[in-house]
Amino acid sequence: MRKFSTTRKALRVYAAYNPNYFPLLLLQTIFKNLSPYFNLWMSAEIVTLLYEASDRAEIYKMVLVTILGNLLIHIIGAALTKSVNTQLEILNNNEAAAFNHKTLSLDYDKLENPEIRQHRRNIKENAYINYYGVVSMRLAVEWLFDCTINLVFALVLFAEMVTLIGAAGFQWPGVVLLVLLVAMVAFNIYFQSVHSGKTSVAWNEVGKLMLEENRLGRGYSRSGMDNRIYRQQLLMDKLNKKMEKRHREVFSKVHALSFQYSVPVVFFQRMSELVSYLIICFYCVLGAFPIGGVIKYVGYLSKVTSSVGNLFYCFGEMVANEKFLKVYLDYFDIKNDMYQGSLAVEKRSDKQYDVEFKNVSFQYPGTEQFALKNINLNLKVGERLAVVGMNGSGKTTFIKLLCRLYDPTEGEIKMNDFNIRKYDYRQYLDIFSVVFQDYHLLAMPLGNNVASAENWDTEKAERLLEEVGFGARYAEMPKKLETPLYKNFDEDGVNISGGEAQKIALARALYKDAPFIVLDEPTAALDPIAEAEIYAKFDEIVGDKTAIYISHRLSSCRFCDKIAVFDKGEIVQVGTHEELLQNEKGKYYELWTAQAQYYTT
Repeated sequence: MRKFSTTRKALRVYAAYNPNYFPLLLLQTIFKNLSPYFNLWMSAEIVTLLYEASDRAEIYKMVLVTILGNLLIHIIGAALTKSVNTQLEILNNNEAAAFNHKTLSLDYDKLENPEIRQHRRNIKENAYINYYGVVSMRLAVEWLFDCTINLVFALVLFAEMVTLIGAAGFQWPGVVLLVLLVAMVAFNIYFQSVHSGKTSVAWNEVGKLMLEENRLGRGYSRSGMDNRIYRQQLLMDKLNKKMEKRHREVFSKVHALSFQYSVPVVFFQRMSELVSYLIICFYCVLGAFPIGGVIKYVGYLSKVTSSVGNLFYCFGEMVANEKFLKVYLDYFDIKNDMYQGSLAVEKRSDKQYDVEFKNVSFQYPGTEQFALKNINLNLKVGERLAVVGMNGSGKTTFIKLLCRLYDPTEGEIKMNDFNIRKYDYRQYLDIFSVVFQDYHLLAMPLGNNVASAENWDTEKAERLLEEVGFGARYAEMPKKLETPLYKNFDEDGVNISGGEAQKIALARALYKDAPFIVLDEPTAALDPIAEAEIYAKFDEIVGDKTAIYISHRLSSCRFCDKIAVFDKGEIVQVGTHEELLQNEKGKYYELWTAQAQYYTT
């Protein structure tokens, strides 16, 4: 049973997502398999009555019992099937929610870790392409239930048959046939196991190929405009031809293996059925059971032999799926190691939160190069700080450290004289409102997006939307704050432009009413003048909050109290706009001169 240790662990985790599913599935499987056995039994009884020329009333009675019994089994089975489908939907939703919750609960450094992101993609792609993982496990359990229930029903009636044979006296030809039947079943089991193992390896290769094809297809589907401009169709056609060749080779191998190992499986299945007929007919002639027993017991023996073979094939599939389940479980076993802190963040009415970077350096995991080197900077309450520099100079990394999405590799960050690691992590995050450059809005009502909560303050949300310049668009929305954004889940949803989405993101940042407001290049797609106008307008409504504006352009910096100039991961200059321009050899002067054509007259 060591082979199935991972399956058992995964099954416990998976079943907990909806404890009702598997018990209901078992009950449904019982009724699904009851019908053929009931029909075999009743058919045998009716044939016996006909053969013995019994009273017509007795025959009609058996036919009526058969019809009503089938009707009852069908009604109960249909009700159970409906319940099972409902519970399966709940199970799948809960499993997806648990997977997403695990992802969102990871430390941010792990969320961005390329290996962990690839780990997550592998789980999803395995499930989409060849159902390996929890989907394959669920299907195997369904199959296992089916085989087991069939075996239980068949073996009960097989025991009845053996009892009747024993009462009639065992005859050596019958014993030989029984031994031969057992041998046929054993051979069938062996070849089923070999067939399962060999074809599983081959299908794994198919799965890998299909993943490549799927990724190629996704890339191709996203390159519509580029395809037309650069005639990428020619390149894609060549790649597709190579894929098609590999596709044919791999599938030929799979089909050859499947045929090679299915031939003995089918042969021994048919031989088992033949021997079953011979056994039943032999003992029927001897008078061990009536003529209807030929129908009944042959059907039962066929069920026994096929169910045993399927059972072992199912075990083979479960063994092949173990490594995929381990990948799934390993994802849930990823541990968070960021210290969460315990010191309460004081809720100050004066918003007196002073921050200091002391000799802070930082390397991203898995890299040798420092993204930030020896950063020293003080940020006083109510200040306006502009963080400027070229792309890749460390501006966004600086904000990630300030918001404690990462911890410094060297040095420390203090707030009100305490290392920020000592503060309760959740409470510390609550003092920041950030509009990241890659911000996202949810396909939910506008009010939910502004408030980032289930309920919202209508007056406050509408005031902030007006202040950030969304008022005219808001007036056109028939459902106001109830208006769904996008059409993912609602046909009445409203598609919004990039500029409108940006304004909603700004309103969301203000709605949180946090002491720190950070704009991390959310307007990078705009021209410098438009960006400066948005920053200036936003600055008017920030009030007494501490604000940080990040940009590689300088048009938004002139109104700030202090400007920190980043270059290659270091702060190379700090000062006001006027002070920094006086140093004609400084980095700020170089950037300003290069960009001045865009925002000077």
